[in-house]
Amino acid sequence: MRKVFIRRKEVLNHLPKEIRAGAKVAIGSIYIGRQPLRGVEGEESHKLLSSILDVPPGHEAWPRQEKEFWATMSLKVPFEGAELDITTDEEGNPENVMDYITYKWCLKHRQVAESEAQMKADGQKRFYIYDPQRDLLKKNAEVKVKKEADKEFIKISSDFDKMRRLMRVLVKGSTPDKMTDIEVENTMYNIKNDKPAAFLKHSTDKNLDVRAELEEMVEKNVLRTIGNQVIYGDETIGENMTDAIIYFNNKKNSGAVNAMRAQLKEVK
Repeated sequence: MRKVFIRRKEVLNHLPKEIRAGAKVAIGSIYIGRQPLRGVEGEESHKLLSSILDVPPGHEAWPRQEKEFWATMSLKVPFEGAELDITTDEEGNPENVMDYITYKWCLKHRQVAESEAQMKADGQKRFYIYDPQRDLLKKNAEVKVKKEADKEFIKISSDFDKMRRLMRVLVKGSTPDKMTDIEVENTMYNIKNDKPAAFLKHSTDKNLDVRAELEEMVEKNVLRTIGNQVIYGDETIGENMTDAIIYFNNKKNSGAVNAMRAQLKEVK
């Protein structure tokens, strides 16, 4: 079973909370051009509305009744929210057709946001969809990322050279070579906890060594950056850091790359 809730924005005013809670609030039909907003269209509309309208698809009265259905569509949203059952079977058929159609309509409605945060960020939104399953899956995805970041931290915790390279990439302007091993480990542990996705992404990056090397070259003024461009002397070696990594990995550029590395060695 899967249920979602359509909730409304609480309007703060001088009226007592009990009165505000009891106010009748509804999502009403809207028009897009000269047609009412439709939650489902085409074959899906024929399939779902055939059990609601008085005539079957293909009947001469179908277009009129279909338009009237959407033109009179509305959903009352009480203070605690409107519950919709959007459970489907293994073939994708909804168990509660009307609830499912209403949900699809709400997804497209300009006054309805897909989350509370989106509603609060958009003044035109007056309602939002609370989906417990979506929130559960999102939270689980975050947990899995944190678990993988923990595993990766344990792998590299004894490799202080790699931790320094990783720190150089994750903390712009950092100087890990001037820090003790304990300071580096503590800093990387905090980064892993605060930004697990970024930590996991870069700690498993096959180009970490080159990326860190480029960052160090920028730090030591062997390379310059203008906007996203990475420049060596008068030559742009990349429109961004990704391009610069490709440049470094291209054997045709080994002469120039070796010259940069020699220059870095001199200034270290």
